[in-house]
Formats: sequence, structure tokens, C-alpha cells
Amino acid sequence: MISFHNEWDSILKDEFQKEYYQHLRRFLIYEYTHASVYPPKENIYEALRLTDYGKVKVVILGQDPYHGPGQAHGLAFSVPAGQKIPPSLVNIYKEIERDCQVRMGQSGNLESWARQGVLLLNAVLTVRAGLPRSHANQGWETFTNNVLALLNQQNRPIVFLLWGNDAKAKQFLLTNPNHLILTAPHPSPLSAYQGFFGCSHFSKANAFLISHRQEPIDWRIE
Repeated sequence: MISFHNEWDSILKDEFQKEYYQHLRRFLIYEYTHASVYPPKENIYEALRLTDYGKVKVVILGQDPYHGPGQAHGLAFSVPAGQKIPPSLVNIYKEIERDCQVRMGQSGNLESWARQGVLLLNAVLTVRAGLPRSHANQGWETFTNNVLALLNQQNRPIVFLLWGNDAKAKQFLLTNPNHLILTAPHPSPLSAYQGFFGCSHFSKANAFLISHRQEPIDWRIE
């Protein structure tokens, strides 16, 4: 039984009975039994556990978890404290420093964002060790698309940060004019200089939240 210990429990309770999810569940049982899979089972839904449905202010959409040992812990772009900060997150920090005039620390753990209302959601929530996108097209995309569609239904304004073509492809789910959708190239070293640097998404997100009488996000990481 999956439990988020928050509002997601009632919102998603029917999702786990659907045929696609039953297929996904069987696939995951096999994978976790026969291979090294990230994140640890107990962290698969960490993003939803830390950021309740009614508390979401900002959504940052990733692709799939880091596929190296000890990196993935259930939050898109985040790694546990003590892990080397991955290249894409290094570039995210650089843009925050430029955009918000703050100094970022040495930890890649983004839990403080999640607790403020930043849903750090990957489109695919698991991956086999060393094999990026190895758990794509098994049902996760249906699950996370449904999460995005449920967030889209909220009339309380939310900021969606869509970086890279995979994330931008989710715009069809986000039809509510109350929300703000910001797009940019992916922060990967392969594309960050094509428009991620200089996008100012972090200050723009905060300006939008403030204009709708919501507390802005403190983007600083110690």
C-alpha cells in the first residue's frame, strides 16, 4: 500500500488500481528483484510526500532519476547531501546566483525547495543503474501526466518550469490560464548556453507568486 501521508493519498487512490499501473507495478517488482534500480524503493514517491497537492507553488519537471549509485533520492535534479553536485544542477545553481544575486552552497540536496512548495517531479520515477531512460514507456509517463493534469485543475496559481524538449512536450496538459508556464533549454552542459543561462526563471517565478499573494521561494541552498 502506497501512502503519501498527505492530500495525495485521496487524490491518487484510484490511480493505483488502473490497469496501466498494475503493469507498472509488476515491472517494478521484477526490476527491483533482478537489477540495481534507483532511487531506493522507499524514495520513489518522495517528491509527492514532501510537497502536498494543495501546497504546490512551483513545478520543476525532470526526465528520469540519476542512474549513478547514491545519487537519486526521489526529487528531480536533487542528490543527497555529500554527493557531488551533478552538472545540470551546477548550471541551475549558476543561474540562480546570477538571477537572484544569492550565493549557493555545496549541497545538492533540494529538500528545502520541496518543503516550500516546489514539486521536483521526474516524468519517469525509476531507472536501472547505469541505463538512463531504461524505465521509460512502462507506465510512469501516464502516472506523472495524470499528476500534472490534476495540478492543472487547481485554480490557485502555480508556476511550471519546463526545461528541455521532453518537459516542453507536457504543455498540452497545462491549459488553465491561472498558471504560469516558463520554458527554456535544459540546464545540461550540452544545452545550457542555448538559453537556460539568462532565462531568469527563478526571479520570474517569485514575482508571479508575490503578485498572487503567495510567499516566494527561497532558492538558496546552504
